Amino acid sequence: MNNFYLYLPTKVYFGKDEENRTGEIAAAAGAKKILIVYGGGSVIKSGLLKRVEDSLEKAGIAYEEFGGAKPNPTLAHAEEGVKKAIAMEADLILAVGGGSAIDTAKAIAHGSANPGTPLWDIWTKKAELTKSLPVGAVLTIPAAGSDMSDSAVLTNEAIGKKAGINTEFNRCRFAVLNPALCMTLPKYQVFAGVTDIMMHTMERYFIKDIKCDLTDEIAEGLIRTVIKNARILMQKPDDYDAMAEILWANSLSHNNLTECGRGKDFSVHKLGHALSAKYDVTHGASLAAVWGSWARYQVDEGLDRFVRFAEKIWDIKGTDKKAVAAEGIEKTVAFFREIGMPGSLKELNVSPDEEDIRNLALDATMNDTVKLSRLLPLDAKAVEEIYRAALS
Repeated sequence: MNNFYLYLPTKVYFGKDEENRTGEIAAAAGAKKILIVYGGGSVIKSGLLKRVEDSLEKAGIAYEEFGGAKPNPTLAHAEEGVKKAIAMEADLILAVGGGSAIDTAKAIAHGSANPGTPLWDIWTKKAELTKSLPVGAVLTIPAAGSDMSDSAVLTNEAIGKKAGINTEFNRCRFAVLNPALCMTLPKYQVFAGVTDIMMHTMERYFIKDIKCDLTDEIAEGLIRTVIKNARILMQKPDDYDAMAEILWANSLSHNNLTECGRGKDFSVHKLGHALSAKYDVTHGASLAAVWGSWARYQVDEGLDRFVRFAEKIWDIKGTDKKAVAAEGIEKTVAFFREIGMPGSLKELNVSPDEEDIRNLALDATMNDTVKLSRLLPLDAKAVEEIYRAALS
């Protein structure tokens, strides 16, 4: 087991009707002026935004709204939010929505605490981030895990680049999680989220030559729990208990718990980010579309990890390690298809030509300056092969 550092400062308020306590929770965090960040109109139509605002008013907290967060959060939109937060002198940024709203809120928090510093400079580490505003979240989509994670992602549409930033300043001060808020989501959103939850765990799992049994058992239990309850939700989308399991897995999959002693990789996310930046496709779907080809490319280098995954997740037995590992990969891809996710780029409805593939690979590897993966290192040429293999 490797050395590790774990810091989990987010206060989690989990369960039915907890959103009605948002004002009380924000007041306890010291908030007096809040900028509420949300996406489209669903939080308005459902009445959630009004319930949150009513609770803020009851707690004597002033607030303003900032809607329009996109599924792939954009730099330009976050910069608009920075201006609004500075103008109103916000002392806390509150996201009401999914990972996109939360990532947008984190960006606004960083930008408004550092006026005069270009947000993209912060995002690309040209400018050091030494302070930020606190962020809170009322989560409506189990997916990104941004409610407890140290990460956030933005797309700079002007240059067609999507990038993430990891910093302790990204940790939410508090997160309100009511599974009932997630049960009216379209199936596609739920299961794109399920895919993202699994990927956040698997990106930390497929790292070889490190003995870390407890962390492995936590990760494997999380993945099995997600698969089991996703299948329940396929048949009963209003099953509160199943959604509760998925929602809690969302938080635990990306708060660093499942990397303790092992670390993380996130090479599949790099491939997916390049796709969603170019084609504006759903994040979870972009990951499902390339995971199978990534895994087949990597399997020989990480054979024992893939064998353990096949045994622990899919209960596959056998003496032929390569056959067991291969079956585990195909069962995972089949599960993605079972829940309506793509198993290829064709199923994702994107058809990159050779020039597109080269550009995607260069984007994923930062112009071939970094190698991806802690199994078999992937340069731009290797990433091209994975994209080609994922075409159909």
